[in-house]
Amino acid sequence: MDDKIIHSSVFNFANKVEYSSDGIVSKRIIQKQVGNISLFAFDKGQELSEHSAPFDALIQVLEGSALIIIDKKPYDVPAGGSIIMPANIPHAVKATSRFKMLLTMIKE
Repeated sequence: MDDKIIHSSVFNFANKVEYSSDGIVSKRIIQKQVGNISLFAFDKGQELSEHSAPFDALIQVLEGSALIIIDKKPYDVPAGGSIIMPANIPHAVKATSRFKMLLTMIKE
């Protein structure tokens, strides 16, 4: 797999990160003062524990499915689905299967 992202080329995000057994892989795609875009691959059963962020964050599930918990309410998000996690509200991410996601955070 060629995981390098080349400017001004067409690519598929899901092909740009590999799973790690019993782990979470993250890859920063764009990092700017105004926000970040990161690519993640979660092995089944992995999770990001409850936390909050000072900015809204958009999750786009690229492959597999995830349980996204926002303010203690669970949301099943399948491949092709997206959800916005509001600023300053506790949230968590749990891999109900292996899944890949794109996380976009725009700062104010």
